[in-house]
Amino acid sequence: MKWQGRRGSRNIEDRRAMSGGKAVGGIGGLGLIAVVVIGYFLGIDVTPLLEGAGGISPQTQNTQITAADEEAAQFVSVTLADTEEIWTGVFAEQLNARYQPPILVLYKGVTQSPCGSASGATGPFYCPSDQKVYLDTDFFTTMSRALGAKGDFAAAYVVAHEVAHHVQNELGILGQANAYRAQVSEQKGNAVSVMIELQADCYSGIWAKKADEAFGSIEHGDIREALNAAKQIGDDTLQKNAGRVPQPHTFTHGTSEQRQNWFATGYKTGDLASCDTFSADRL
Repeated sequence: MKWQGRRGSRNIEDRRAMSGGKAVGGIGGLGLIAVVVIGYFLGIDVTPLLEGAGGISPQTQNTQITAADEEAAQFVSVTLADTEEIWTGVFAEQLNARYQPPILVLYKGVTQSPCGSASGATGPFYCPSDQKVYLDTDFFTTMSRALGAKGDFAAAYVVAHEVAHHVQNELGILGQANAYRAQVSEQKGNAVSVMIELQADCYSGIWAKKADEAFGSIEHGDIREALNAAKQIGDDTLQKNAGRVPQPHTFTHGTSEQRQNWFATGYKTGDLASCDTFSADRL
């Protein structure tokens, strides 16, 4: 992905120097990463486990910002700027509407949001209450080492996916879906969650297509990186890798095949209407 030397976003809230909490003792290295990844993508809050194992220490600390941290922050800033330009254009062209971009919060360790604590146990997420994306850039290391989702475009896909949830919020889709989820059984709510996530994957595909057309930023192999990332974070793949038999009624993000297919749909069409997972006969 061609990103160096390009415009970054001003919509970054950098909390890295203020972040609290750190990994200490107990489970460490890739073992800690694996627990975090499994917990996040299977919908399990593993914070108590990490605390019990000495995994997260809640105290506030001064966090050292390394050269690698700065490069990751610059990468996220450029990717976010790309999403701003692309979605501004898509909203204007396809909806005759104005796009209001989100704020992206960068942090290291632990920070707070209206949707709860943000930490390695939660992974990247979008909070509709304050319309902010929360991201610890260490998650890119998690993707590469624990998930096998390597490459800068795989990391860009993560940013684009969380921004896509903001797009859903701007369109009123996220609020309606979450209101419905609150009224139904857990199994039905999980099914709606899958539709939300797959639509975000489809919107991520739209972003990839439009970004390549606008900036020529996609290089050979980039789409393959994104599709591999989608595969590695499918519910069935994550459950298998955790030593479990896949249980579809517990899925909240969709299977690997579904995530790949919906990303590909958005990339091929570039059309918001093609991403209506809620009306699809087959996901």
